Amino acid sequence: MSAASPSAIVTSPAPLGRWGVWVLLAVLLLGLLSTWLGPDPAIQNLDQSLAAPSTSHWLGTDHLGRDLLARLGEAVRVSFWLALGSALLAVGLGTVLGLCAAWQRGLTERLLCLCADGVAAIPGLLWVLLVAALAPGQKWALYSGLVLTAWVEFFRLVRSRASMTLAGDAVQAGRLLGFGAPYLLRWHVLPPLQSDLLRLWSYAVANAVLAVAALGFVGVGLRPPTAELGLMMTEALPYYDEAPWLLAGPVLLLVLTVAALQSATRPHERESA
Repeated sequence: MSAASPSAIVTSPAPLGRWGVWVLLAVLLLGLLSTWLGPDPAIQNLDQSLAAPSTSHWLGTDHLGRDLLARLGEAVRVSFWLALGSALLAVGLGTVLGLCAAWQRGLTERLLCLCADGVAAIPGLLWVLLVAALAPGQKWALYSGLVLTAWVEFFRLVRSRASMTLAGDAVQAGRLLGFGAPYLLRWHVLPPLQSDLLRLWSYAVANAVLAVAALGFVGVGLRPPTAELGLMMTEALPYYDEAPWLLAGPVLLLVLTVAALQSATRPHERESA
């Protein structure tokens, strides 16, 4: 069998990627439907404490008698709003700074690269932990810490790709014809970046979900009675032997969500016939 030529390799959506999209839709549907159809996740009923899964409580209840399914739905909403918001801010900040570095070059580029290297020198979760520790339980602190760690990857990608595009013949011809920066960025620089930015954004969302859960698990993130996956794991640990479903629910939901986010936009190569 002869080796396939480069032209015979085409990119198509990966089966795992399609699976990730369906899982994400199911998780988001859980968060939305639990708002309208489920009980209040904050209502306590000590008579139903640590109740096993049943028709009245599909996933059982926690140590305070709160419905676990309703709390998982609230945790999905909280985690996704934090993750999506911080990732959008990070992609905006990283893209703007990357374009600025690629366009201005010189001292501006060196200063921005130095700033990015300084942020990247410290582990991302440590940055989030340090910022969140300034105001425990406050969402703005979580947003700030997540954006601070995520923008560097977008900056490096945009700076590298934009620098090559700006040095190309198409952009140079556009400049000679008198086209301004908005036109060149809109039609020549940004289009090739869109797929890579989308893929990197999905990983940033997954990392943000993990970071929020990790902070909640160590007690620095959101505060009770807010339902959050990491916080729910911490609350469930003392009752692991008596009610293992308490820990299984948030753990499985976190694993599925992160795996789906990381695979939803993953490219897949196959040989054309």
